[in-house]
Amino acid sequence: MKSVQDNLEHKQSPVRQSYDQLVAEIMQDKDVAEFIRQHGLNQDEIGRSISKFYEFINERDKFFANDQTYMAKGYQPVLVMNQGYADVSYLETAELVELRKLEAIKNRIQLINMPASLKNVTIADLDRQDENRVGIMLAISDFVKRVGQDNKGIYLYGTFGIGKSYLMAYLANLLSKTHLLSTTMLHYPTFVVDIKNAIKDGSVKERIDEVKTAQVLVLDDIGAEQHSSWIRDDVLQVILQYRMQENLPTFFTSNFSFADLERHFSAGKSGDETWQAKRVMERIRFLAQEMHLQGVNRR
Repeated sequence: MKSVQDNLEHKQSPVRQSYDQLVAEIMQDKDVAEFIRQHGLNQDEIGRSISKFYEFINERDKFFANDQTYMAKGYQPVLVMNQGYADVSYLETAELVELRKLEAIKNRIQLINMPASLKNVTIADLDRQDENRVGIMLAISDFVKRVGQDNKGIYLYGTFGIGKSYLMAYLANLLSKTHLLSTTMLHYPTFVVDIKNAIKDGSVKERIDEVKTAQVLVLDDIGAEQHSSWIRDDVLQVILQYRMQENLPTFFTSNFSFADLERHFSAGKSGDETWQAKRVMERIRFLAQEMHLQGVNRR
């Protein structure tokens, strides 16, 4: 009985004819022919490369046809030389590279008790025709240009639902994209509740340290928390003091102006606590400039 090899070598073998036909089709492929020409492959090298040429043609056709059976999603097959014969390599597509950049931008934004959708906010999502927002957007752009030199942030206040948090999310995305800076956006009223609960498991210091050391910090909706002297003096003031000393960019959103927030902090169980409130406000004023956002509730 003749071996398989004998059959392949026999000119009249149907298997051999089929193989020769396949090789002829492979050699007629434009990408393969161009690769052979560019690298000057001889007959021996071409012969050792046939199986890789075949793999390349199959995977390339699946790639461009968006075939669901294509296994290397996001990677495009290309021919390369590998020690004297052709091989198939898989390169990242421009779409995959861009997707990873976008994912990296999002991953540098830490949201604590805030909507996940805020990670996706870009300038395209903002209403640039609204005069009330133009000044805020210019201030954000100015901060991004001078970050590292002048780290004074923004205290953005205004009524409910007008997009304060949205603008801060835009800032976070911009800082991530242009400076690779990480921003922690924290819903302050919920944080206050979490801190009080953390007393039970002894993790208060750990939670405060995590917030106070953030590269960029946004305290969202400050003034809406259930006020207590302990939170003001032993939590918030500790965070603000550290960030003031380390010159760390700090931003705020609130329904209160500076004056209103000071009155909020002055109301204590022991009566008037104006002096303690002024100490906190001194740090907030050092860290951020007050800006008023006007508009209608968009929720």
